[in-house]
Amino acid sequence: MPIRRRLFILGSTGSIGENTLIVAKHLAAHADVHFDIIGLAAGTNANRLIQQAQETNAKAIALADESCALNAASSIQIYRGKDAALDLIKAHARRGDLVMGAMVGAAGIAPILAAIEAGCDIALANKETLVAAGAIVTEAARRNGVSILPVDSEHSAILQCLRSGDQSTEVERIVLTASGGPFRKATRETMACATLVDALKHPTWSMGQKVTIDSASMMNKALEMIEAHWLFDLSAERIDVIIHPQSIVHSFVEFIDGSVIAQLSPPDMKLPIQLAMTWPLRSPRSATPLDWKNLRGLEFEPVDHDRFPAVKLAWNAIRAGGSSGAILNGANEAAVEAFVAGRIRFGEIPLLVSGALDAIAPTPVPDLAAVFAADSQARKWVAQKLHSAAPVR
Repeated sequence: MPIRRRLFILGSTGSIGENTLIVAKHLAAHADVHFDIIGLAAGTNANRLIQQAQETNAKAIALADESCALNAASSIQIYRGKDAALDLIKAHARRGDLVMGAMVGAAGIAPILAAIEAGCDIALANKETLVAAGAIVTEAARRNGVSILPVDSEHSAILQCLRSGDQSTEVERIVLTASGGPFRKATRETMACATLVDALKHPTWSMGQKVTIDSASMMNKALEMIEAHWLFDLSAERIDVIIHPQSIVHSFVEFIDGSVIAQLSPPDMKLPIQLAMTWPLRSPRSATPLDWKNLRGLEFEPVDHDRFPAVKLAWNAIRAGGSSGAILNGANEAAVEAFVAGRIRFGEIPLLVSGALDAIAPTPVPDLAAVFAADSQARKWVAQKLHSAAPVR
């Protein structure tokens, strides 16, 4: 039976957004699953946003950057400014729609929460939404009866593995895999002085700049651990990470009887994107399948916490609760921005995040205002640290 659904893509010009459009075309051609693109939102890439709107017959578009010219057809409604994506959702989203939340950073939180309040299901690629505002977002999803479907390959893997047992009584722990990034074998000294070019050389995944840098520091895994805490209602003690350089095993679940169920697939984001768009159904593949005959081996190794302290920071943030996730995320975003701008060394990113978590006491986060206040406080702490004469270390 044909399926038709309305779709919004927040972050449409990024890697996840572009792949979402590819998957939507594939599903229409091969699975009789059709998505009507209602709205597209982007940050600065005005030209590509216009192209996408023309290609998909989108009804409305949103662009955060007000300095770019937008020469769209008169039939397309346009939203501009830092709240453009939020305005787009408030004006057009309705119950039963699907929203691909792929905006990068804390800017994606408010429009995703607005979509949940409108009754939309969320295909969630934006890590910051749950990291900074997990309690608020999950409660809103429960209250509105909507699903939060993970797009990260690791959480998508966990979601699939959990079909094999009762999450509340039969799961011992989950283990997220990490490629180790470009610095898996690097010394602390090499990592400390790594350049932006070095950090962007990811061995297995093709991602945006911010996510690739987070992968190099393993801060992306820290964010994913906090996400997993909220997605699957698990304590810090039941969430672990292991290095798996081939990026074939995306995560696994260990059950109380000792059984382990893992999910394997090539490192291609189209697969978890497609599953989030069609869940709980599976559709004909849009990604290249595994070539088992030429798969020579799967390696696993423990995380070196001295070189990659981000994992321990995530455990601490989960245990501390409150605004800790927002502090961690805000400090990391500010530190990554400083690294990209050439103001700090790569090795100073986790030091700044750790320093912010130590310096700022966590507080309750009853609403988004509290989340953004904690985020702002963390960013200001990083900025003050960078302007002071005191060393980060």
